[in-house]
Amino acid sequence: MMSLLISFGVTAFVISFFSTLVVRYFANRCGIVDHPHHPKNVHTHPIPRLGGVAIFLAVAIAVVGSLLTSQWLTSGTISLNQYIGFLLGAFVLMIGGFLDDAFELPPRFAIIAPLIASVVVIAFGVNIEKLTNPFGGVMYLSHLQSNILVFIWLMIVMYTTKFLDGLDGLATSVTSVGALMVLLLSLTVAYFQPDVALLAVIVVGAELGFLFWNFHPASIFLGEGGSTLVGFLLGMLAVISGGKLATALLVLGIPLLDLMWVMLRRMKAGGIKKIVQGDRKHLHHRLLDLGWGQTQIVLLYIIVSGLFGASTLFLQSRQKVIVLILLAGLMLLTAAFFVKKEKKKSP
Repeated sequence: MMSLLISFGVTAFVISFFSTLVVRYFANRCGIVDHPHHPKNVHTHPIPRLGGVAIFLAVAIAVVGSLLTSQWLTSGTISLNQYIGFLLGAFVLMIGGFLDDAFELPPRFAIIAPLIASVVVIAFGVNIEKLTNPFGGVMYLSHLQSNILVFIWLMIVMYTTKFLDGLDGLATSVTSVGALMVLLLSLTVAYFQPDVALLAVIVVGAELGFLFWNFHPASIFLGEGGSTLVGFLLGMLAVISGGKLATALLVLGIPLLDLMWVMLRRMKAGGIKKIVQGDRKHLHHRLLDLGWGQTQIVLLYIIVSGLFGASTLFLQSRQKVIVLILLAGLMLLTAAFFVKKEKKKSP
């Protein structure tokens, strides 16, 4: 099994690594670059976008190649239809992302691709049959309940990573940690899911191949499609592995709580329309303003995500809820610190 995992991961890594070079060249030639004109941007010169295309190509080629030549990926509970929905949903994000990166679509149009991608995977049978009740027992979901949960879950995760993508390698690093945790969890005796492990290692390999070029100082960005794609991949792994939402929640805990905090603050300041207007108030931007380097901040996120994510390998459902509460408490203390700091600066 280990040799199989290594071969899958290395294949995805190599494809992503070299695809990124091609995508970077194409984006530069076509002028699809991120100019440092917005206050929230931290880079000082134009950087090519569309990086998510390289990750998509690596995942798609590895998955399709395996499905055509073997039965490894369909040896468990994941059906061929679900893989098709998985790839089609990701492809929709790439189309929407390309249009957004090329023409800088307004938020009301940019959300269309994530919405369609979520509906597509549901239409192809991606569902959650049951969830573990942290207070004991199992909660079985109806078809409608499953569809609603999957839709909301994917939208939340995609927009969490979209907002997280503010520093070189940050969103890619955190979601790679999440995919790694799903991989490790699927290899434990309690869950053992070889098909999930193989899909997860493909995602990890694809993201690490791109991360080589995306880590600070980045020579290419994920782009709008890529920033939602990495969330989509992690969200799908959590669903398709049998409802391991707690694992993804713990990995994305800090970014998700940061997103909620920022959205509430923006809404309070200017209503619903203010929510989609980018600024430098995210936690990673605040740490940057305190003098932290980009690499230091990304490593901090990796460590925190890794520690909380790894807890799912050892904790039971009720204990995971406690950890989530502790994580929320940590975020509240952090928010209080920065609010107090801002008040001291204001006249």
